[in-house]
Amino acid sequence: MKLRVSELFESVQGEGEWLGVPSVFLRLSGCNLRCTWCDTPYASWHPEGPVVHLDELKRQIAQFSPRHLVLTGGEPMIFEPIIPLTEWLKAEGYTITIETAGTAYLAPKCDLMSISPKLSHSDPEDPAWRERHILTRQDLSALKWLMSEYRFQLKFVVRGEFAEADLAEIDALLGELPPCRPEQVFLMPEGTDRDTLRASLLQLMPHVMERGFRLAPRLHIDLFGNTKGT
Repeated sequence: MKLRVSELFESVQGEGEWLGVPSVFLRLSGCNLRCTWCDTPYASWHPEGPVVHLDELKRQIAQFSPRHLVLTGGEPMIFEPIIPLTEWLKAEGYTITIETAGTAYLAPKCDLMSISPKLSHSDPEDPAWRERHILTRQDLSALKWLMSEYRFQLKFVVRGEFAEADLAEIDALLGELPPCRPEQVFLMPEGTDRDTLRASLLQLMPHVMERGFRLAPRLHIDLFGNTKGT
């Protein structure tokens, strides 16, 4: 079995509940969505990277020291080989986070399912993808299933200056999903540079205070900028 790998590197987790944890990042190439603001177009809009046999991929992963592996993309949950890969990772003692938009059904081993449902501001202008993206960016049945089967966090990309509109969408979606604790919901500002992110974090602050959600800085952007391998 094989997977197309966009990136494999070690860094610290920059987002969500396990912020700052030393981690191995395995970014798979390929995605079923086409977010207009996607910060990894090389794994979605223009998938790149070698196709690697699982045995070779395991050997490469084992070269790194961290025992927390973040499986990301693209969209890792559309690739069947992640099931035997995550079974091997658990057998080797790894803790696993999977980053997903929550639109696909697979049952890999996972310690934290990091689910990032996409809001309407992600809809692309590209006519070749716009309708398909709009129709598939949220799947209530898949979201409900993931929330019932895994320890999870919900991580929403929110635009600071349009937070009210984005939060209206989030509130409506949460109303259709199983109950979750407010601290399982993260608001993460949209942007790929420090100044934009800082301004948006300040704009989102009152909203997390009001709702009890969590504010999600993007530590890797603050440390390294919007660069590959970080």
